[in-house]
Amino acid sequence: MLWLDAREQRAWRAYRRMRTLLDLQLARDLNRDSGLSEPDYDVLSTLSEIPDSRWRAGDLAARLSWSTSRLTHHTTRMQARGLVAREASPEDGRGAVICLTEAGWAVLRDAAPSHVRSVRALFIDLLTPEEIDTLAAISEKVVARLAPPSA
Repeated sequence: MLWLDAREQRAWRAYRRMRTLLDLQLARDLNRDSGLSEPDYDVLSTLSEIPDSRWRAGDLAARLSWSTSRLTHHTTRMQARGLVAREASPEDGRGAVICLTEAGWAVLRDAAPSHVRSVRALFIDLLTPEEIDTLAAISEKVVARLAPPSA
């Protein structure tokens, strides 16, 4: 087994600590500013990124790296709040399609500016343009290794 050297350990530990602290603070800020959880925001923002804001449930679960069971449970709670709707799939009638509702759009439009402010203040604005480019390249490289081809 090859252990991490001191430089690699420093980078790995700093990344893990940063990820934990950043995720926690972003989640706190998002909830404080909009009442949304991170999973709520993930569903809403992902649906907003595609034409007609609707996605087959299985494909949405794959995109979010969630199980279909997790997506079903979470979107059922979001549906009760009027943020999303569930419809039968027009292709086969058995599958479900998750749709962003007008209320969901309104909540997302209200939540996005403060969420982006938090992302900027806690992360983006701390980096130089070169560091942002490097971070993008690193992230894309790791995602390419880990993400399923359909994601």
